[in-house]
Amino acid sequence: MANKAFRFGVVAGATEGGAKWLQTARRAEELGYSTLLCPDNLNLPTPTAALAAAAAVTSELRVGSFVLASPLRTARAAAWEAHSLAVVTGHRFELGLGTGLPTMRHQAEELGLPYGSGQERLDSISETIDHVRRLDGDEHSPVMIAAGGPKARRLAGAKADIVTLAGGVLTTREEMAGYVGEIREAAGDREVELALNIFVVGEQVPPWIRGFIGVDAETLIEHDSLTMIRGSVDDMAAELERRREELGVSYFSVNGAFIEEFAPLVARLSGK
Repeated sequence: MANKAFRFGVVAGATEGGAKWLQTARRAEELGYSTLLCPDNLNLPTPTAALAAAAAVTSELRVGSFVLASPLRTARAAAWEAHSLAVVTGHRFELGLGTGLPTMRHQAEELGLPYGSGQERLDSISETIDHVRRLDGDEHSPVMIAAGGPKARRLAGAKADIVTLAGGVLTTREEMAGYVGEIREAAGDREVELALNIFVVGEQVPPWIRGFIGVDAETLIEHDSLTMIRGSVDDMAAELERRREELGVSYFSVNGAFIEEFAPLVARLSGK
């Protein structure tokens, strides 16, 4: 499986109101990011509304869910939202799907939906893809699966266009290479784009990110964490090239807090 050209996304939520969100979308496009990716959580504006608004004020920027959590919608409802976004954005939408965090059990209850077992949540993802393919017809919305476990990796390899490697923040390079092998085995002859999300750019972990990932900068550095990138622009570019060479990852997303810090890498490597 040949390495693909680099492209980059930025993950952000519309947490500071519409004006700030639209500014983020325009800035992501100005800086050359491929995709603006929006998380899914009942405490945030729904990705459906946020991404439609972002696409309306940009012309080339792709928009995507990162990721629609299967416990928060039925498979058919998720496919309805995805196909609708594909249509209204002029097919600039990428559908990201995942099984959701354990903390979403209560959110599912608020919506009157079952959280479901791990297998049931994976089955919902598979059913969502089938519904989207039927609704899209000849159009093909790219589908990404955030694959954190072996069953998810097998499903992603078999059905997804993009697979985000969703191991723990301290997953080693060797372990990640094993995950990639599982995905490629499941994909067979299918072309799959491999992706990785970067939480931290530089030497410092903002407190709210530390609260989310559960570790500090020193721990990330000690474990050579793939969720962190640091050093000069040359150093960081070389590291991304290494990750593509060793793991096949060519699509990198970065936390929106670092949209400016990461931009020199976007300018240097996009499309190469």
